[in-house]
Amino acid sequence: MKEAVYIGGPAPVGPDLPELLGRVAKGDQDAFARVYDRVCGPVLGLVRSVLRDPAQSEEVAQEVLLEVWRSAARYERARGSVMTWVLTLAHRRAVDRVRSAQASSDREHRAALLERVPAFDEVTEEVEAGLEREQVRRCLRTLTELQHQSVTLAYYQGLAYREVAELLSVPLGTVKTRLRDGLIRLRDCLGVQA
Repeated sequence: MKEAVYIGGPAPVGPDLPELLGRVAKGDQDAFARVYDRVCGPVLGLVRSVLRDPAQSEEVAQEVLLEVWRSAARYERARGSVMTWVLTLAHRRAVDRVRSAQASSDREHRAALLERVPAFDEVTEEVEAGLEREQVRRCLRTLTELQHQSVTLAYYQGLAYREVAELLSVPLGTVKTRLRDGLIRLRDCLGVQA
């Protein structure tokens, strides 16, 4: 078994961390103070390396140490050392904070994009619709009289091809031909791509 090396001073005297954590699990505040003294530096260092923000690092480190106090009974000696367990809690909490901050930033970004979408401009829409209607009227004037009649009855009055044929007293095939030719001419005049 390897001997622990303590940087910055002599090895702590007294019970080891697993024994102290066992006492913390039973509510011993003095034992928690000793655990705190031993783990707070490494916890803060790890959290700060993940978060980079000193204020948030201190807050997350405090949350981790509070979690150690509350969940000391969940520590299992067979799964690793107390320090490893505590540092795992610290790392997870720090990563959660980073993810939470990123999700918040993403939400704010999406909200800002939605705010930049221009509002519906009723006047502009009416002007554009008027211009489109005028262009359609101009293009309708380029049709022959027979094409104009067929298109107007079918598309503006909503009659079926058969009804247009009966109303104009022409064969159904003739109406279909006039409509096809008229629509092709309209498409070309309006500049619509096929």
